[in-house]
Amino acid sequence: MPGPTPPLLRVAIVGGGPGGLSSAIALSKLENVEVTIYEQARELREIGAGIQIGYNCWKVLELLGAEADVKGHVQETILQRNGLNGEVLGERTSTSVEPRYRGQRVRRTRLQAALIKKVPPGVIKLRKRLASLQNIEGGGSRLVFEDGEEVVADLVIGGDGIRSIVRASVFPNHAIKFTGRTIWRVIIPKSLIVDIPEMIVSTAWWHGPAGHFYNCLVDDPVETPEDQQMWEIAVHNVVPAAMVKEKRFSWGIPATNERVESHFTEYDPRVRDALSRVPQGLWKEFSSFSGPRLEKVVAWDKVVLIGDASHPLTGAFGSGAAFAMQDSWILAQAIDYTRSFPQPLASALEIFDSVRSPYYLRMFVPNFLLLNVKVIPQLMCSLPSRYEHLDQMAKIAQDAKIKNPGQTFEESLDVKVKAFGGGASASLSWIYELDIKEVWEEYVKTHKSD
Repeated sequence: MPGPTPPLLRVAIVGGGPGGLSSAIALSKLENVEVTIYEQARELREIGAGIQIGYNCWKVLELLGAEADVKGHVQETILQRNGLNGEVLGERTSTSVEPRYRGQRVRRTRLQAALIKKVPPGVIKLRKRLASLQNIEGGGSRLVFEDGEEVVADLVIGGDGIRSIVRASVFPNHAIKFTGRTIWRVIIPKSLIVDIPEMIVSTAWWHGPAGHFYNCLVDDPVETPEDQQMWEIAVHNVVPAAMVKEKRFSWGIPATNERVESHFTEYDPRVRDALSRVPQGLWKEFSSFSGPRLEKVVAWDKVVLIGDASHPLTGAFGSGAAFAMQDSWILAQAIDYTRSFPQPLASALEIFDSVRSPYYLRMFVPNFLLLNVKVIPQLMCSLPSRYEHLDQMAKIAQDAKIKNPGQTFEESLDVKVKAFGGGASASLSWIYELDIKEVWEEYVKTHKSD
C-alpha cells in the first residue's frame, strides 16, 4: 500500500538559469511539492554565446527528460594552438565516446528552451529581484523582493549565480573578488569567417601570453541550413587583479570591438582577421569573480545553494551547467528519499551537502593561473580556501616557473597544454565522465541500513 501523503513543501527557487529550471523540473515530479521560480530579468533569456554539453551533462539532461531538444555542433577534434603563430601544440578527439554522449557546443538559448519546455506552466515569475532573505524561527524563510512582495517558503534554493543574494544572506561573511580575468563572447554567422584558413574545421584554443582565443561552431549541420549556422568566439584576457582600477561588473555588459581587439594585437593574423569581422554591437563582456570555498552549501536547515552560487569558482571546467543540473537532481532525490521514511527537510539537505560539497572540494578558483603562468607569483600569496584539483594543477605550473624563472612563452605553453589542455580528459574523468544517477545509487546502497 502507498504511504501517507507527505506534507506540502513550498519551494522558492531564486534564479531562472539552468540550475533553477532543472530544480523546478525535478522537484515538480515529487508529490505535494509546490515550486515557484523567482527570476529578476524582465524576460527569461540567456546572456552569452555557446555552452559545452558533454557526457556528464547529457546524463543529467536525460534524467530531466530534456536531452532531445538540445542539439549543437559535435566537437570531434579539439586543437591547442600557439596563439601567436598558430602552431598546433596538441590534439584531442572524442571518437571513443558513444555518439549520443559526445561533446557538443550548443547555443545557450537552445539549452534554456529545452529546460523551459519541461517546467510546469505558471511556475516562473519574472521581474522578481530578491532584496533580502530572512530566517523565521521555528518556520520557513521569508523572501522580500524589491517590488515589495514578501513570500514565505519552506525551502529556498539559491540558484542566483556567482553574485548570489541568497548566499550573501546565509553566509554574510563570504566575499567574492574580481580575479583579473575578463571574457568577451559572441556568436556570428559562419559565413562571415568561412574563408579564413583552418578557422571552421575544428574547435580550437589559441593560447597567448595573457589569455586565449577560442572558436567553435554551435549548430547541428543536419538540422540547421548552411546559411543559418553560427560560429562562436570566446576570448580571455588575464592580468593581476590588483592592476585593474576600473569598476568591474560580473556579467554580460556590452563591449566595443576596439576594446576586445586591443588585447589581441600580437596574435596570429587569422585570429585578428576573425575578430575584425565581428559586427559592431554584438560583443558581451564578462568579468570573472571568485571567492573562498564554502564548507557547507546548506544553511538554516531550509536553504540550499546550487550551481555557481554554491561553488564560486572563476571557471567550471566547461561544465557549469552540468554542475547546476546535477545539484538540482540530487537535491530532488534527497528530498524524495527522506520523505519516504519520513524524515525532516533538514535530513534531505544534510544528504545533499554530503554528496555535493566533497565533489566541489576537488576543484579550486585559480585555474586561470594555468592560462597565464607569468602571473602566478603575484597571485599565489592571496589565494582563498582550496579546491583540490585546481590547486594541484596550479602548483604544477608554479613549480615549472620556479624551476625555470627565465621560462619562454613557448615553454609556458608546453606546461599549460600538458597540465591542463592535453591531459584534461584523463585526469578529470571524475567530472567529464560522471553519471549522476550512479552517484545517487551508490549513496542509497551505502546508506540503506542507516
